[in-house]
Amino acid sequence: MRRREKFVIASILLSLGLLAMQYVSLEWRYLAVGVLTMISFAVSGWALADDLQRHEWLTIVPFPALYTMAVGLFYFLLPTNLVSKFAILALFSVGMYGLYLTSNIFSVAKGRTIQLLHAAHAIGLLFTLLTSLLFTNTLFSLRFPFYINGLGIGLVHFPLILMSLWSVQLDKRLSAQVTGLTSLLTLVLVEVGIVISLYPLSAWNQALFIMALAYIGLGIFHNYLKGRLFANTLTEYSLVAVFVGAIFVLLFPGK
Repeated sequence: MRRREKFVIASILLSLGLLAMQYVSLEWRYLAVGVLTMISFAVSGWALADDLQRHEWLTIVPFPALYTMAVGLFYFLLPTNLVSKFAILALFSVGMYGLYLTSNIFSVAKGRTIQLLHAAHAIGLLFTLLTSLLFTNTLFSLRFPFYINGLGIGLVHFPLILMSLWSVQLDKRLSAQVTGLTSLLTLVLVEVGIVISLYPLSAWNQALFIMALAYIGLGIFHNYLKGRLFANTLTEYSLVAVFVGAIFVLLFPGK
């Protein structure tokens, strides 16, 4: 069976699983998301198995599973309107197929440069930020205590950041540099997530702020790993950080 056929089959199967979750009773919903996430990991391993090396079960395969989990959790927050639910379902299916194509590029690009690699990096970053946004929006919407929010942000963003940074150089192992940078950025996001959990901001504003910080951090670290962290690049991201900070001040309660 060709890879694209596997990707189509895997996308359809996971979309049907997401559709089935809307018929699960309320008390079993989060368990259903966990089961679908594990199924997504297994199905993604099957779809991408042709070129996978051992370390890529940690750097490639978890990405579709985390995306499935984020969409699955967000799916329950949608209104009961069938149009919105099926729209998300269609976007999830198309997005999952695109994510498989991106993951496959990372898998086959080891040790050589292919023309689609730059596009794959851009799409991979987009899905990383989208997964971050959907997950943190769900987390903040549930109004958990600040320490639960921090724990959830850390558990999800560590693998997301790790996979994003690893994809820059596509090393045959997880280097100490990538792991260290991942830990640093994850710690920053956890600390910021804990702090903003203490203020009555809307869940969307909180999630967008975390996503914006993830974008700035990943942008800087990507350029650093590529050896392209020049003064003008750092200035551009600094200006983005100032803009995000200004927006946050405008939204800050009690100002």
